Amino acid sequence: MAAAPRTRHPQSVLFACGLNSVRSPMAESLLQQMFPKALYVRSAGVRKGELDPFAISVMAELGQDISRHKPITFDELEDWEGLNFDLIITLAPEAHHKALELTRTLAADVEYWPTHDPTGAEGNREQKLSAYREVCDTLLARIRKRFANVGAASG
Repeated sequence: MAAAPRTRHPQSVLFACGLNSVRSPMAESLLQQMFPKALYVRSAGVRKGELDPFAISVMAELGQDISRHKPITFDELEDWEGLNFDLIITLAPEAHHKALELTRTLAADVEYWPTHDPTGAEGNREQKLSAYREVCDTLLARIRKRFANVGAASG
């Protein structure tokens, strides 16, 4: 019987997007809440952004506080704690390219989950929040599917 791919049950996961201000902090928080002890989860961006207030609001609706999240870049993360991740999940094309570049010298697997950027949503506050909720729901569904067996594997 062949060995299972090591990403089937990763121990450390990095979510990455362009600015680390909306999608990747949402995903980090969602996965961390599901598996607070089973997985080490972080997020980073290609460039430095500012945490988005709509992302904070949508996550607060789920009882998750991301207001203290400090957006960081891949380079800052590498300088501060290294890039020792089993799995890098990229949510935007530029993050995917950066992750593939990094994995030439890192032993990490990369998965690309194309995820809509809600920051361009137009309309009133409720319409903008709706766009962010849709992104959050999409991330939550992907995370639940991808990490469905983590609890069983770690327990």
